[in-house]
Amino acid sequence: MTDTGADIPVTEHRFPCEQCGADYRFDPAADALVCDHCGDTRAIEHGPWSGTTLRELDFDAAVAQALPETEIEETRVLSCPNCAAQVEFDPATHAAECPFCATPVVTDTGTNRHIKPRGVLPFVLDERSAHAAMTAWLGRLWFAPGGLKDYARKGRRMQGIYVPYWTFDAQTRSRYRGERGTIHYVTRTVVQDGKRVQKRVAKIRWSRASGRVARFFDDVLVLASTSLPKRFTDALQPWDLAALAPYQPQYLAGFRAEAYSVPLQQGHDEARQHMARVIERDVRFDIGGDQQRIHDIATDVSDVTFKHILLPVWLAAYKYRGETYRFVVNGQTGRVQGERPYSAVKITVAVLVGLLAAAAVGYLAATGQ
Repeated sequence: MTDTGADIPVTEHRFPCEQCGADYRFDPAADALVCDHCGDTRAIEHGPWSGTTLRELDFDAAVAQALPETEIEETRVLSCPNCAAQVEFDPATHAAECPFCATPVVTDTGTNRHIKPRGVLPFVLDERSAHAAMTAWLGRLWFAPGGLKDYARKGRRMQGIYVPYWTFDAQTRSRYRGERGTIHYVTRTVVQDGKRVQKRVAKIRWSRASGRVARFFDDVLVLASTSLPKRFTDALQPWDLAALAPYQPQYLAGFRAEAYSVPLQQGHDEARQHMARVIERDVRFDIGGDQQRIHDIATDVSDVTFKHILLPVWLAAYKYRGETYRFVVNGQTGRVQGERPYSAVKITVAVLVGLLAAAAVGYLAATGQ
């Protein structure tokens, strides 16, 4: 949803210090805004949603572009020409480096009109803790190049990024047709080692089965970004969505937020695939028996609602010997994922050591005989 001619003002996530005028940043440890220049602190100002369950938005209204204007905002974004990440920047920034792939980029005047975030999961880990978690993770990768480990340990500060996600709720009611398989045993006479013996053989007796199952899906989580490999972000789970706070811009002070690049309809399609897999498990359980065959499932989906939320990720992108290596840390739990570089020297040494060990074992076995 991009519209540079919209009337909605561009949102800026900057909060001047009340004492010295420098910018506050959100401090996860203090759960407050902190000024690094003079040390002044300021409590997060909670809005009208505080203390209430995060309100869902109607999916059909959003697809029809009929959401109230209060649910839409406009931000200035940088679009990386290398990885296509769309990251929010303040208007004073004219050149930067993409936090997702370390590509130098020059910002433009483009703005992004999109659905406002409804909830945010504030950072729990600060940058130092995230860097320590990443260093420990790298240390466990024996085949990683030592130079990269040293470079990462001494590298630049990590970037705190709020990554966009969709969550979907839906009521589903499914009708199914299939078969229930029940294992029973018959006794057969078989020839074994030249002798006729009695042997029990398993058989499956199939019978028709049909029925209905229903399930309410709550907060089916779908990544709304294409900037990072999905295998990275999926591996950062689980997220404690019960800790979601109503969206407040103060939580973004000192951090960056990525604009969603996966449209709402596409996110819903992915959520439906997840729902279909869960419904299939429900159907198999309902059929029962020892084995199941499913011929058909017809699902009615109703009351579909959604939220746009932001989840915290610490990100490091390092260029080492011409290659870019990316590491991501769950800003809530400290779980780490990233590129797994391999050192050709270490692999060669390991192979040689393995060959020498095998040769030694063979020699000892031969001399022992």
